[in-house]
Amino acid sequence: MNKTWNWIGVQILKFKIAILATLFLATIWLAYTASQIQLSYELAKILPQSNEQFQLYESFKKKYGEDGNVMVIGLENPNLFKPAEFDAWNSLFTEIKKEAGIKSMLALPNLPEVYLDTTRKIFKTRPLYAGSANSSQAELDSVKSKINKLPIYRNFLFTEDLRVHLMLITLDQKTINNKNRISLVKKIKSLGENYSAKTKNQLYYSGMPFIRTEYTSQVTNELVLFLLLAIAVTSLILYYFFRSLKVVFFALIVILIGIIASLATIVLFGFKITLLSGLIPPLIVVIGVPNVIFLLNKYHETYAETNNKEASLQTSAATVGRTLFLANITTSIGFGVFAFTGSALLVEFGVVASLNVMFTFLLSLLLIPIFFSYLAPPKPKDLAHFESKRINKFLTRVEFWVFQRRKIIYSIIGVLLVISMYGLSKIEAVGYIVDDLPRENAIYTDLKFIEKHFKGVMPFEISIDAHESGRALSPEILSKIKRTEKVVGQHPEFTQGLSLLTATKYLYQVYRGGDPKYFTLPGIDELSKLKDFQGSLAGKQNMFAGFLDQDKRFTRISFQMADVGTVKTQKIYDALQPKIDSIFRTDSESGEILPASDSRVYDAKITGNSVIYAFQTAYLQTNLIESTITAIILICILMALLFRSWKMVVISTVPSLIPLIITAGLMGFFHIALKPSTILIFSIAFGISSDGTIYFLTRYKEEWLKNSNNVAKAVQITIQKTGVSMFYTAMILFFGFFIFTASTFKGTQALGILVSITLLMAMICNLILLPAFLMGMNKKETKAIIDEI
Repeated sequence: MNKTWNWIGVQILKFKIAILATLFLATIWLAYTASQIQLSYELAKILPQSNEQFQLYESFKKKYGEDGNVMVIGLENPNLFKPAEFDAWNSLFTEIKKEAGIKSMLALPNLPEVYLDTTRKIFKTRPLYAGSANSSQAELDSVKSKINKLPIYRNFLFTEDLRVHLMLITLDQKTINNKNRISLVKKIKSLGENYSAKTKNQLYYSGMPFIRTEYTSQVTNELVLFLLLAIAVTSLILYYFFRSLKVVFFALIVILIGIIASLATIVLFGFKITLLSGLIPPLIVVIGVPNVIFLLNKYHETYAETNNKEASLQTSAATVGRTLFLANITTSIGFGVFAFTGSALLVEFGVVASLNVMFTFLLSLLLIPIFFSYLAPPKPKDLAHFESKRINKFLTRVEFWVFQRRKIIYSIIGVLLVISMYGLSKIEAVGYIVDDLPRENAIYTDLKFIEKHFKGVMPFEISIDAHESGRALSPEILSKIKRTEKVVGQHPEFTQGLSLLTATKYLYQVYRGGDPKYFTLPGIDELSKLKDFQGSLAGKQNMFAGFLDQDKRFTRISFQMADVGTVKTQKIYDALQPKIDSIFRTDSESGEILPASDSRVYDAKITGNSVIYAFQTAYLQTNLIESTITAIILICILMALLFRSWKMVVISTVPSLIPLIITAGLMGFFHIALKPSTILIFSIAFGISSDGTIYFLTRYKEEWLKNSNNVAKAVQITIQKTGVSMFYTAMILFFGFFIFTASTFKGTQALGILVSITLLMAMICNLILLPAFLMGMNKKETKAIIDEI
């Protein structure tokens, strides 16, 4: 193996012109490819296509369209029925309606009123408000009187006291999942802000299109911020350590090519930038810089001993190259395990990140020796970073603890693990659609305003299959829908349901002269009388639209619910689905529950955006935990192949596992929930933490052989020599991940803080606990292990 890497070191400098030319042309091609990058505007497909819930939701959307396509604007104004206030609200409605990409709108200015044409025996609709630009008080008083008699709109478009009103804006299917959604939502918000400026009335924006758009917009801005911060922070730290602009310059060239390559990889695989894959470029910066540090430190160290520039560069590429290869493999595994989750979102992230970790390593291995072969040999000031008093003092202190305080080290670690295990037991696994946002964020506060007055905006759907054409309009199914709405209504998280039943109740109210007390499901005899007005199904201006398919076989019940969290949503689902099954499988005449295979049953399944989000989060949590365990197992297998000793596997794995346990304990104590953004921490951090173990052990072998199998001497030199690079790397990684705390999203902040803490603790474990383990082994065991490294 050593001969192979020595050969590689020689070839890199021998063919440096050809390598530079090849990489130059490759970079141009990669840059062109990367320029075609596109942002994904669709909802992330987290569940695999084989998942039953995924298939049900996709089937639902094919029948009825996207359920999360309604943007909501809320207004609290007790004086809305004054002419000036109403006209301003009407003007905003009219301006928004003109925008391209809007399918329909519903608000006070265009509320339809159904009336009965007894001559033609059909229902017709007409606007409650005539639509004039300048309304009169008498006209508005008439509108107010009419809507007070329309329970169909109560607590749906306005509150009972008529103080709070909603404007519902339905986006068309093409707009909801492409970049036009962002410009449309921004335009609507701009019109709303103009309205607020003129009237001094505050508006509240919510609904899935708005939440998705605002999230995407904020995350997109943050990705650019993170990339710039990552480059700036790593550059400053590199300059602080090496005191050399040329080191920073050439390191940045390597990193910039790595960034370009990561974006090009996304394009080449046919992927688009998602909220997760957008983190890869700044991660490449943070993970790629340590390669440069280790190569340069070895180069400087060897040159200080030999004064031979070319030989030192070859040695650096050969000796550190093998170590970096193994270290980057472990990091790549930490990312790569996501490719086996079955989730499209994680697969894309895992594939792109793992490939580009290795590509950035290759760039570092090739370019750093070549670049510095054209530069003058290091001067004494370039080697001064080895003499840093602060770092040397820190490493001397580490030596003291390793040689004199091993029992105390083990005791401290033991106490920390016991405390952390208790904290780990307190971790909760829960996610909210807007839980990553600060409580003062407008997205969060506006959503809570809507929930306070109208319970929620998260779609919760019940999809019903009657199994026969025309059966979805039977009196029996209306009765079952009524029972279902009553069962769902027992949960305070839901709005009133919208369904065929709602339309039937309204038509019956109109049929009985408009008295609100008749807003109810009529008996069989009354329903049969309504059949005389069957022609209204084609002329009621889409009263049943979106709730009935063309063959009248499929229908649905639509609710909106509060953002109560994935755990509670799952509990609600588990409680409601059996009850709904019972309702739709019960024979109306005999009262017996029919088997699912019986042709008389109806099939009713819960789905919708809020439900899918809960299932996606649960799926992610399970798969990310499995991925973390898989990463640990794979890296342990890699260590076993390298060291051929179970003791060495334990020694090399424990220093990387302990920081994970401590981090999990901190999450429990500080109430940081286990969710997709925080579970990512563990497999990523373990992969990177293992790098330090490999750096230390490979250098330890080298020093052990040089110093006549003297364990103490080998450990001491390894701490002093490798410790410098490990310290630099730890600082890069710590501050590199810490930049994510600048995010407005709490999940991303937690990711940054926890990974930073984990990697800092990993460095301490690798510099203190790992050598303490080595010191505790006898000479015979050490020799047997070293022979296998």
